[in-house]
Amino acid sequence: MHTIPVSIDRASPVPLYHQLAEQLNAAIDDGRLKPGDPFENELALAARLDLSRPTVRRAIAELVGRGLLVRRRGVGTTVASQVIHRRDELTSLYDDMVRRGQKPRTEVLSFSADEVNSAAAAALDLPADTPLLSVERLRYVGDIPAALMHNWLPPQYADLLEEDLARESLYSLLRQRGVRPVIAHQTIGARRPVPRERKLLGLATGDPLLTMTRRAYAANGTAVEYGDHCYRFDQYAFDVTVHDR
Repeated sequence: MHTIPVSIDRASPVPLYHQLAEQLNAAIDDGRLKPGDPFENELALAARLDLSRPTVRRAIAELVGRGLLVRRRGVGTTVASQVIHRRDELTSLYDDMVRRGQKPRTEVLSFSADEVNSAAAAALDLPADTPLLSVERLRYVGDIPAALMHNWLPPQYADLLEEDLARESLYSLLRQRGVRPVIAHQTIGARRPVPRERKLLGLATGDPLLTMTRRAYAANGTAVEYGDHCYRFDQYAFDVTVHDR
């Protein structure tokens, strides 16, 4: 177990729990705390830094909420494995992984150029009986399954190739065609996985899923893709920066 040096400024207006959380966050980001490392327990951390247990507990809860730490009964608190942070920019999961120096791998589970799905068509502002390109992929980080992604695209993209989707990100392929998704509406949530999702993502009984549905649009306002994705809870975190207009 690594002991990370922490400097607490009690004269600062910044809350103590936030000072602690930010310094521990930095230790995870720069690799001093690595994925899977056991995390110093709450009592020991409070004693070492002369902080109250509620302060330390709140800092740890903050990191758990960011997806950087994982609490498991019987195991304790550990550093989450290869967490991805989605900032307030429109990127794909593949792009996020590459940016972090990871090597994503994709398995195409299903591929159909003429699927009729009324809900997906409605999300793409198309008639309910429009044949859509439907692609379901399992995205890995190394040997760890991180995300199960189902995307639907308008029929003009039906000539995309399954082998290309196994090698590159969907957004990269769209950009190569001169189509750049620039804005999206996303709905983020969490739920229990169904048995198929649990098996594909290697989840234990009781483990939750993070979920996201997304409608992405090009600069001219045309819908270019609709996605219904789910992520392992210990592989992904939504970290969104909100700006005041």
